[in-house]
Amino acid sequence: MNISAKRSGQASPASQLQALIFDVDGTLADTEMAHLAAFNHAFAELGMGWHWDEALYTQLLEISGGKERVAHYWKQHNAGIQAISTSAIDETTAHIHELKTAHYEQAVQDGAVQMRPGVLALMQEAHAAGLSLSIATTTSSINVAALLRKAIGADWRTYFAVIEDASTSAIKKPHPQVYLQTLKHLNLPASACVAFEDSANGLQSALAAGLRVVVTPNRFTAHHVFTGASLVLPDLSDTSLARLQQNF
Repeated sequence: MNISAKRSGQASPASQLQALIFDVDGTLADTEMAHLAAFNHAFAELGMGWHWDEALYTQLLEISGGKERVAHYWKQHNAGIQAISTSAIDETTAHIHELKTAHYEQAVQDGAVQMRPGVLALMQEAHAAGLSLSIATTTSSINVAALLRKAIGADWRTYFAVIEDASTSAIKKPHPQVYLQTLKHLNLPASACVAFEDSANGLQSALAAGLRVVVTPNRFTAHHVFTGASLVLPDLSDTSLARLQQNF
């Protein structure tokens, strides 16, 4: 489904709601199995002898950021692996992540990642009603582009007023930096926006920025605690602007 509707220039049916802000991984699409496979491809390509299964990766997702995940695993789960220096660890981690990103991008292009139910329909409705759409993620800009180019089309950037990602927000969730920067660039108060997340880290990040949050857990985050969320839904298939207005 493509977001083909044009802005109507009319006021949103929910006048106080002016922007929808979306996380990416796990929220817009079920990306984590593709990310996991890409990490394991990178490990194998480098002959590292590492392999992450789903249970381990679920634990590692408590650490925001792919590079940070690799560094954490290296230091905490492979104490026997030594590096000459911290810079050597950083260089190796960066190389792993570079290979992993290439594998992930190819998987997206091959159709291995699907958008979650209701996401594109809600975006289309909001865009047609004149609301701003924004991305607030700490994944890489390459990952964001790969996913949304496949889902929306080559002109996907034109649908988003603000895009904040790992290239612009160095401090990972649950820190609120990415959301605070998004609000700053939108020039809107948090009360005029709703954030969409899938994890406890994402929820805490958005709440710390003063945002109302809709959480749609997935298989990797279903066990998280979502205290403070305005809504916790299985997905966005039955979510419309009218429903958001009823709840906010």
